[in-house]
Amino acid sequence: MPELPEVETLVRRLTPIAGTTIVGAEILDDRLTVRAADLAGASIREVKRRGKYIVIGLEDRGDLIVHLRMSGRLRLDRSEDEIPYTRMVLRLDSGDSVYFVNPRRLGTVVLCPDGFDKPLGIEPTAPEFTIEALGALAATSRAPVKQLLLDQRRVAGIGNIYAAEALWRSRIDPRRSANALARKEISALHHGITSVLFDAIDQLGTTIGSSVSDYRQSPGGGGLFQSRLAVYGREGELCERCGTSIERVVQAGRSTCYCPACQT
Repeated sequence: MPELPEVETLVRRLTPIAGTTIVGAEILDDRLTVRAADLAGASIREVKRRGKYIVIGLEDRGDLIVHLRMSGRLRLDRSEDEIPYTRMVLRLDSGDSVYFVNPRRLGTVVLCPDGFDKPLGIEPTAPEFTIEALGALAATSRAPVKQLLLDQRRVAGIGNIYAAEALWRSRIDPRRSANALARKEISALHHGITSVLFDAIDQLGTTIGSSVSDYRQSPGGGGLFQSRLAVYGREGELCERCGTSIERVVQAGRSTCYCPACQT
């Protein structure tokens, strides 16, 4: 599933559409609940990210909310092999078109007349995400620290990839209880989270796999951060920091890769 860096990458590519008007819309998947008639004639005020959501602010229409789920992408271009998986097209008065490509049909598009209304937690790339803010969240949670990071009601945008990588960078065992972390560990975790997210954004996200369902930041290429993954998807390989074999555990039905020697 595209996580914060992948969604942020796509949003940045969409910023030129702010100030344009949707002259027509094609809804090509009956699973999408949005209606073309509700979008036609709407002026686009802004495009931003909230957690893993793309929020397109429309003048006098509310917010058009796109959740990419497992395989979605929203772009100003598409490749030939993405055409059969295009589920929505927005035609703009600038001459551009916005394409919602969604191979597995799990992504959603919803028009919220009263604005974005999802109860999400703090943005980990925002100035408000301080060591103190993270410490306050951890202090009230007895859950394993990795589960805290994945809880979108507490911290918005982090998924399985970047939670594992942040914990490796901070040398913290993902099974540790969040409220048992010391101040020094909270500080290390804060640095691990922010550094891995900004590094991944700089590298245009992570692409795992080569099928049409895998994340692509453009028709011609995926992200680049996969070459920098330290633990995610590396079970049985050697930790680049200490040389110990990376292990995998299952937490709440999801795989977690970590180094049993240098994450304590």
